[in-house]
Amino acid sequence: MIRRTVLRTIVTVAATAALALPVAQGAQAATPGVTTPVAPVTATGAAVNADDDNPFRWMELDGLRADFRFMCPAGHCVGFWSLVLTEDVARQKFEGGKFFVYAPATGEFGFFLDTDVAVRTVGRPGQVRIVDSEFMRSHPRVEVRYGDPGHPARARVVASATTLM
Repeated sequence: MIRRTVLRTIVTVAATAALALPVAQGAQAATPGVTTPVAPVTATGAAVNADDDNPFRWMELDGLRADFRFMCPAGHCVGFWSLVLTEDVARQKFEGGKFFVYAPATGEFGFFLDTDVAVRTVGRPGQVRIVDSEFMRSHPRVEVRYGDPGHPARARVVASATTLM
């Protein structure tokens, strides 16, 4: 069951990367100390409005926020949306457990994206990164919990994402 879920997660991430991933083009000259936002572009050179592609815009987020990121595995830069903990939640003190994604209605576990690898648990708040996946779409409520993944009912609910229907 876990292998199948991992495979589905990896396939979903790969499909998302292949379908909707803009390629970062060139570097812009900037005045020292001043950052200039660069609009992502597709392989054809057309500008992409990342807000239009946010797969989480129809979700109610508590303790999470949508984040658009670029990563460059094997030299090919891609952009993708993910959910990360808000700054308020990430600043809280966490000791003695692991973060994990859990669907309370079914008791199933999801995965985080750690660089470009799907992992079931992470140890630090900054590593919490949930990608839009079949798991997210197939569960009306998904929670980020902190504690022992072997006893999810006893773990602390840190954040949640609820699909609005």
